[in-house]
Amino acid sequence: MLFYSLAAVIFVLDQILKNLVNKYMVIGQSLPIIDNIVKLTYVRNTGAAFSLFLGYSSYLIVIGILAMLVIIYFHLTVPRKHYYSQVALAFILGGSLGNLFDRISRGFVIDYIDFGFWPVFNLADIMINIGVVMIAAHILKEDKKSINDVSDLM
Repeated sequence: MLFYSLAAVIFVLDQILKNLVNKYMVIGQSLPIIDNIVKLTYVRNTGAAFSLFLGYSSYLIVIGILAMLVIIYFHLTVPRKHYYSQVALAFILGGSLGNLFDRISRGFVIDYIDFGFWPVFNLADIMINIGVVMIAAHILKEDKKSINDVSDLM
């Protein structure tokens, strides 16, 4: 239950922030948050990450649905006691659901976090990336452990 609750909290927070940006800002508007290092900039992204694949919204919806099904499959196959992996998967699911909901309901994803030197992104993107990094770190840790276990046998 924690898995779906965490994913739902991420989804709701993401949608609240996107709705606030959509309601109180105009497209392209930018407000400095931290000394022009971080800005709140309203962007509508009709593509994937970094505005790749613009105009392929239908395909991105299908890919998003498939990705969420894969995440749920992994959630069901990873033992519940592996909290770290379950949290990582919940982060990815919540973020994926937030961006997928935008694509289906709006026809675009609302992005708003702007560092100036990087494409504008949102909370859902952050959660997806944190989840992926967590899983990658876990895999690397397990691989290192396996290598050490083999080395101990020699």
